[in-house]
Amino acid sequence: MPHASARALSRRALPVRDNARRVSGFLDGVPLPMLAVDRQARVVAANPPAMSLLGTDILNRPFVTVLRHPSIVQAVDWVLDPAGTPAPAADPELPAPSEHAATLRAQFAIEGRDILAEVTVAPLPAPLGRGATVALVDRSVAEEGEMMRRDFVANVSHELKTPLTAMIGFIETLRGPARDDTRARDRFLDIMEREAGRMNRLISDLLSLSRVQAEERRRPSGEVDLPGLLNSVLATLAPRAEAAGVVVRTEGLGQPVRLPGDADQLTQVFQNLVENALKYGGSGGSLRVALARVPHEPVLRGPGWAVTIEDRGEGIEEQHLPRLTERFYRVDPHRSREQGGTGLGLAIVKHILNRHRGRLRIESRRGEGSRFTVILPERLTRG
Repeated sequence: MPHASARALSRRALPVRDNARRVSGFLDGVPLPMLAVDRQARVVAANPPAMSLLGTDILNRPFVTVLRHPSIVQAVDWVLDPAGTPAPAADPELPAPSEHAATLRAQFAIEGRDILAEVTVAPLPAPLGRGATVALVDRSVAEEGEMMRRDFVANVSHELKTPLTAMIGFIETLRGPARDDTRARDRFLDIMEREAGRMNRLISDLLSLSRVQAEERRRPSGEVDLPGLLNSVLATLAPRAEAAGVVVRTEGLGQPVRLPGDADQLTQVFQNLVENALKYGGSGGSLRVALARVPHEPVLRGPGWAVTIEDRGEGIEEQHLPRLTERFYRVDPHRSREQGGTGLGLAIVKHILNRHRGRLRIESRRGEGSRFTVILPERLTRG
């Protein structure tokens, strides 16, 4: 008798496994993360995108342990039992819950990452049995992009409005109280010229950043003489170094090194980094520019060449280092504006190096100077 009971259980298990395979086959054709639950709200199938997002151990688990979000759990319960569960609250920006399905937005964390998703819960197609499907559209990247766009527009508006407001004020003063004051007129015109120059630099950097980002996915097709390029940059900036009382020391610039790259863009990278070292690290009176081969750089997965630009200035506090390449981020906004900085230089450097599959390392301590190291691959691979 026990043997007959075991055979009956085995016969009942076969259709269940067959049905799970059919559900899995159905989900595999969906490009979005999607999973299916049975009438007991237990996960019976999940496609590869869902497992990539939620983990590979989600099968045969209660749905509530897979996605711990009250609104999503309520939507699943409502689809499985419309009569016994209230419909989820409607989102005015999404389609209202229909007779058979619900769409809602939810924010939850998976492995420390915050995800904003559009979730649609619907019944399983009738031939696949009783249950529900849960499909997720990750809107996090789009939301982050929109937030970055808003921040960018706000920053540009602020950066342009400040000098424009000052210039308008000076113009009004020159037309009024200072109309016949020669000394005030000359002083105001000097300030206006300086502010106009800052706006011009900002617009130039914005255009440059736009061009760099447009080309970021296209690999450079040319070749550069890296020591020659560095020597040219240093020769161009020699008068500025002399005026700042900075002695420039070089190491390794006499060796022949040719790398794949865009000469104009790499010139922009090193000119920006050396100018920054002279502006903000010139108080140390010394600047070191060194070129050395890196036999194997793990991030580049191969050999490369490192250009180190090191100053002995005031240095940068550690909490600022991760954000230095963000657009418009400044350690000292007032000082940066006085020095003519736009807050875009290191962002441009980052995008140029991304195009070259290079890396930028920043090391600094307050009172001990700063070291910026550019690592460029010895050869470029496609992709």
